[in-house]
Amino acid sequence: MNVEKKIVKVGNLAFGDGNIHVQSMLSLPADDVDGNIAQAQRLVEVGCDVIRVAVPEKSDVRLISELKKAVTVPIVADIHFDYRIALESVAAGADKIRINPGNIGDDDRVRAVVNACKNARNTKGGRGIPIRVGANSGSTKDGKGIVDSALENVRLLERFDFNDIVVSVKSSSVLQTIAAYRELSKLIVYPLHLGVTEAGTARMGLVKSAIGIGSLLSDNIGDTIRVSLTATPEDEVKAAIDILRAIGKRKSVEIISCPTCGRCKIDVLALVEQLEVALQANSSLESRLATDGTVIAVMGCIVNGPGECKDADFGITGGDGVGVIFAHGEIVRKVDESQLISALLELLQNHLLLRNKSLIKSGEA
Repeated sequence: MNVEKKIVKVGNLAFGDGNIHVQSMLSLPADDVDGNIAQAQRLVEVGCDVIRVAVPEKSDVRLISELKKAVTVPIVADIHFDYRIALESVAAGADKIRINPGNIGDDDRVRAVVNACKNARNTKGGRGIPIRVGANSGSTKDGKGIVDSALENVRLLERFDFNDIVVSVKSSSVLQTIAAYRELSKLIVYPLHLGVTEAGTARMGLVKSAIGIGSLLSDNIGDTIRVSLTATPEDEVKAAIDILRAIGKRKSVEIISCPTCGRCKIDVLALVEQLEVALQANSSLESRLATDGTVIAVMGCIVNGPGECKDADFGITGGDGVGVIFAHGEIVRKVDESQLISALLELLQNHLLLRNKSLIKSGEA
């Protein structure tokens, strides 16, 4: 029997509606308001949907209202130990509160936070903002597993007649993370915030996060994700978006390229890097190609060229300083290696131009 998932509104977003929302967390001291605003704006530019900020002191609450003025994405206040900071964060306009009921005090203090969130004025002018609870492997106590600990927090909020809840059960172990979320997804209807906590540096942390988050999303488990890296928040967002693109949860321009071998007579690595830079520099072109889910192949020899390019929308392959350009499986042009990327970009632009004219003519544009 399938139970319908609860939809929880976080600012102007809906968690649980099938979309996967990318989160990150500001990394500067909370009293550096200007620095945090600049970082938040950079996060939005690279595609962050939700921004979380630690609020360790009462004086830091002012950062929330300043962020609300500076960016349009939802702001989540991360609160530990002092429930009064949560109350003030709600009053300052936070779109969601993240608390750990186990360290915020007795039930009366948790109830006070719940009541404040119930009565808060939300982005759409109505009442109520959500609370995220859960457990990390490093923060459980009394021998409880992270699923049991998270469920205890959920039931506590439910006792106070509160059900605008988002839940997480993160571990630094990939396998424990996957197992915990799979178990939890069978027990509750609330949206799930995914992540492998304390995953590590940009290289290993991305690998662990891709396996953990990707496995769960492939099982249709999860509604919002954070890739927790010992790196910049911008790197977290880029990694999260790449994970979503890799498993087909977010449209993108997909570049497939061969790993190269002794047959390769062309600089595939340089060509791929040039193509990526060119697309990043032309965001309009990249966006329109992403809407179509365009696949571009970059291959280094005749073996991996025409054969493996046939399923790509466009492709280039070459050898001995020259290359050919493919479009939908057909060779359309042969040029010097130095002109391959510019010729490919010209082809892509013309393709979109012709398609747009066709749509206008048919009245579909």
